Amino acid sequence: MVVMLLVLAAYFSWVTWEKQYPVGEAAAKSVAKEIIRDHSPGDRIMTFARTNTEDQAFSQTLNQTLEAAGFEIVANINGDPASARKALEAAQQAGMSIQVIAGNHVSLNWVVFNNMTTTYPVTANAKFHQARPYYWPNFLKKDNLLNVANQIAVIAVIAIGMTMVIITAGIDLSVGSFIALSAVICAWLIREAGGGPEASATAMTLSCLAAILSCGLLGAFSGLMITQFAIPPFIVTLGMMLVGRGLASIIADGQSIYQLPDSFIWLGRGDDFLGIPNTVFLMLVLYAIAHVLMARMRIGRYIYATGGNAVAARLSGVPVKKVLVFVYTCCGCLAGLGGVITASQLKSGSPTYGLMYELYIIAAVVVGGSSLAGGEGKILGTLIGAFIIAVIQNGMNLTGVESYTQKVVLGLVILGAVLLDRIKKLGWRAFRSS
Repeated sequence: MVVMLLVLAAYFSWVTWEKQYPVGEAAAKSVAKEIIRDHSPGDRIMTFARTNTEDQAFSQTLNQTLEAAGFEIVANINGDPASARKALEAAQQAGMSIQVIAGNHVSLNWVVFNNMTTTYPVTANAKFHQARPYYWPNFLKKDNLLNVANQIAVIAVIAIGMTMVIITAGIDLSVGSFIALSAVICAWLIREAGGGPEASATAMTLSCLAAILSCGLLGAFSGLMITQFAIPPFIVTLGMMLVGRGLASIIADGQSIYQLPDSFIWLGRGDDFLGIPNTVFLMLVLYAIAHVLMARMRIGRYIYATGGNAVAARLSGVPVKKVLVFVYTCCGCLAGLGGVITASQLKSGSPTYGLMYELYIIAAVVVGGSSLAGGEGKILGTLIGAFIIAVIQNGMNLTGVESYTQKVVLGLVILGAVLLDRIKKLGWRAFRSS
């Protein structure tokens, strides 16, 4: 799985290898260094950029650096071509000779700069300066890699619980609906009992915990139905999938709940840990805990034993029913946490959240090496499987693959992973003989 992930990363790095242009403060420092090297203090400079955040940071840093070096900033334009034209006309009317025109690869390609020396003779001796481009894969950009990790965080977190369920030879189809239910319960409690947009941190925390606990209780109910009445997990969780989605719609009256405080996005959009998104940091912590639980603790051995052979495990003293209730409860709680994260990312709760998520979560677990027959799988393998799914989706987005084709590719990936699992267990001879 690690090799497959690296191969995918290498492939998408290769196909997204493109010319890159520095932006923001990095671009400003590069341009300022070049201007200071090629010109003398006192030269007149005009800078042009757009109004977005990165361009504003570019202009501010560039102007501060050049003014400190003794250059005269005649005009600092953060706008559009019309604003640039007005600034050039003003310089022409004032008769100011311009020595430097600075900007980025977008602003300096505005049509207003075509035949500029003829229209505005004061710029006849002006030299254009912009940050020099370089080549780098779009896939390996820092922002893109963090985006991949952030987008897969909800699926990866819930996949921890799904891994435990699948190792016991079960399945849980209700997790997507529990995402919606948790998001709705959390948002509804904040709006109705926590104070809405004025809710305190304590109110938000309690609402989130209540949402997670609610989904955990529904997960425990699924476990009890499976163990006490011997109903197949597929049927039980299919029913709970409908129950969860229906309850979410009832609570929210079929509408989105968005009366939430601005600080509610801390979990879903914050990055307080060395620039790492909070959701990614939480995901890594949960995987570390789950790895210890599955690899070092008794309950982990019980889970593997139950999936390997439930009858033998029961005769060996393993409390099989309690183990099954435990894994479905954990899966429900983690689905509830995924719903809270989703609500935080989107700053709202809606009964439409989590649609089809159960399929992506199961895909991550299967691609990560867990066997649908039970008794086999690793938590860290699931994390790798989740990233494989995320890398495939992100790479196809970057290369312009349409959404319909993406679904075909992901479906084939799932089928391929299951086929490899069967071949590993039975060998080629079993298929050839049949």
